[in-house]
Amino acid sequence: MTTPLIGLTLDVDAPRGLAKAPHYSLRSTYTQAVSAAGGVPLCLPHEAAMIETYADTIAGLVVTGGGFDVNPSLYGDNTKHATVTTKEGRTHFELGMVKAMLKRNKPVLGICGGEQLINVILGGTLIQHIEDEVTDSLLHEQPNPRTEAGHKVKLTEGSLLQRIVGATELPVNSAHHQAVKSVGTGVVINATAPDGVIEGIEDPRYKFCLGVQWHPELNVTSGDGKILTAFVSAAKAA
Repeated sequence: MTTPLIGLTLDVDAPRGLAKAPHYSLRSTYTQAVSAAGGVPLCLPHEAAMIETYADTIAGLVVTGGGFDVNPSLYGDNTKHATVTTKEGRTHFELGMVKAMLKRNKPVLGICGGEQLINVILGGTLIQHIEDEVTDSLLHEQPNPRTEAGHKVKLTEGSLLQRIVGATELPVNSAHHQAVKSVGTGVVINATAPDGVIEGIEDPRYKFCLGVQWHPELNVTSGDGKILTAFVSAAKAA
């Protein structure tokens, strides 16, 4: 397969318009980034009954970000911070898709909230609100445009992410109030912010299972493009 089919998860917006029905949405930068990396983007409606068919059909999965949070109950936390908002239907669908893809050992890339969900699936937990849990934290919801870097991350030497980027440090954009708190057994932390917040994870037990807290689809640096290219290349070989 020279042009792999890459599935992208969609956000879902509140009902509006004449039909008063929910609407799917996805920033075009996601599909453009997949196309630029050599993949064929395919947006996946939240049809739970189609998860196995989707996973059989696509060569790789991008779990996109969004302005919502994973329900804390999914990682064993009975509390819920006041800032937490959830989209249960979307999370249920994405959880099923990630599990189906990992079962087939097909490449998965999690971006921002997608990284957080992958971490939960792999047995990890989340910080519900960084400012309340991390002393002297950076502004992880950066005030400058998301097309610019907000801070740098240190990449773990020898990790898949570090090998892809070819550097030990990377400037990244930052648009999140939650982050990975702990990782599951066997999961590697591949990037950290100067304040210690985990910015990336990967699971070497799979062909390609990578999550980053920033938005590489916005192509802030050449390293972002390398991440998408490596992901699509892995999907070609799937």
